Amino acid sequence: MFTGIITALGTVREVRPLGEGRDMRLVIATTWPYTAAIAPGASIACSGCCLTAVALGADWFAVDVSAETLSKTTLGSWRVGSTVNLERALRVGDELGGHIVSGHVDGVGTALQASPENGSVRWRFLVPAGFGRYIAAKGSIAIDGVSLTVNEADADSFGVNIIPHTAAVTGFGRLAAGDPVNLEIDMLARYVARLAEFR
Repeated sequence: MFTGIITALGTVREVRPLGEGRDMRLVIATTWPYTAAIAPGASIACSGCCLTAVALGADWFAVDVSAETLSKTTLGSWRVGSTVNLERALRVGDELGGHIVSGHVDGVGTALQASPENGSVRWRFLVPAGFGRYIAAKGSIAIDGVSLTVNEADADSFGVNIIPHTAAVTGFGRLAAGDPVNLEIDMLARYVARLAEFR
């Protein structure tokens, strides 16, 4: 489990095909000062995807990504130099500054436009068909692993505001219109929708 509070920006250092090219290993460089002390098998959220660290060094870690994950997230488009939002798994007693995030991406959205709004920037995102019913104004959503409050939502898009601090410490500072993003809906919305199917 995660909180959606990004603690470092990583950079893809290496992309290596595995399993006849269907899976891949990503080596991600990070500024975390204690990367070599992370235990192999630890969970790390990489732009919202919960992945397992399979090898670690002084300033990097490696993860293996299955074909299923590649097909359902933005990871398949990552190249050497791609920026990655990073968060270590939540520990009991840690501050829960964002919201409960599982690291299980529900779909890929598209950044539509960014408009300056006072001291922040209002971003609008297009969502996959049928996805809008899970997103509510003033609810929570994780975009590339970043916990955010939804400002407004309709059937096929929603908006959020990004303050300068968030833009500086996450990939939002590099996001452009047309870019794909990993979306994770609020866990509560996922279960409420599932229960409603049995009415």
